[in-house]
Amino acid sequence: MTGGGDPDPAGVRMFFAAVPALADLEGFDAAARGLLLAPPARRVAARNHHLTLAFVGGVSAAQVEDLRSIGRGQRAQGFALRFDAYEYWPKPEVIVAAARAIPDALDLLWQRLHRDLAVHGWALDPKRLRPHVTLARKVSQAPVLQAMSPFEWRIRSFSLMRSDTGAAESAYTVVDTWPLLYDAEKL
Repeated sequence: MTGGGDPDPAGVRMFFAAVPALADLEGFDAAARGLLLAPPARRVAARNHHLTLAFVGGVSAAQVEDLRSIGRGQRAQGFALRFDAYEYWPKPEVIVAAARAIPDALDLLWQRLHRDLAVHGWALDPKRLRPHVTLARKVSQAPVLQAMSPFEWRIRSFSLMRSDTGAAESAYTVVDTWPLLYDAEKL
């Protein structure tokens, strides 16, 4: 079964992402604590921090295996991302930790995921790669953002994720994970 066509109305929302290990969360936690937020803005829970690589959207249960196959088929190098700036995005009303430099290995993984999804019928029409992790939601007015203390995240794997949005806060569940290739001395 291919991925194209209308998603099953009872389908689940899926995406590919890199998820920080517990040891990698301190940089995001420190960045989030540095934000001065006014209600109704709220910080994203640490368990929900992730770097989206490709948002697929609603899929049927039968299509999940196609997504797993795409994930298994990726051969990409691990990479380090340096998060070095806060950004406010008014349309989704979020503040993100942004990585302004894009490593070649990340760009290649992003391009290949989108290409392979398109081959299976998911034409995602990605605008561009903007590596970020969302730190706060429901930020209705542009805040004064201080300089962020830069930190690095060494990414050694990526996952297929399920998004459940029915509760007050989204819940993300890892469906499957694949290692990235890396040189232990460099990464």
